[in-house]
Amino acid sequence: NPVYYVQYAHARIASILRLAQQKGIDYRNGDVSLLTTKPELTLIRNMLLLPEMVELIAHTLEPHHLTYYAQDLATVFHSFYKQCRVISQNEALTKARLKLVEAAKTTLSRTLHLMGMTAPESM
Repeated sequence: NPVYYVQYAHARIASILRLAQQKGIDYRNGDVSLLTTKPELTLIRNMLLLPEMVELIAHTLEPHHLTYYAQDLATVFHSFYKQCRVISQNEALTKARLKLVEAAKTTLSRTLHLMGMTAPESM
């Protein structure tokens, strides 16, 4: 189920951020210039497509583009998650990756809400 897949990505990110909070990790000052791996950059690039998707949908009146975008974003996040440990011994990289996943969570949440769906914090 594509909706479940996207919602699961959101819930997984929420879980990562809860764990960071439990560990007392303050990532607000994370240095995102440390994000240089292919999975990190692919996730960033994918998130940056949301405004273009919204504009495309507004001009074409074809909302299905948003569902494809949401699935792609969830797929890219899951790939990033498999390849890059978010919370690690490297404190600076951990903070940078936490900022990245927080941005991904925001992007997924906005995408789900645009489609009239919930963005669950857990599943």
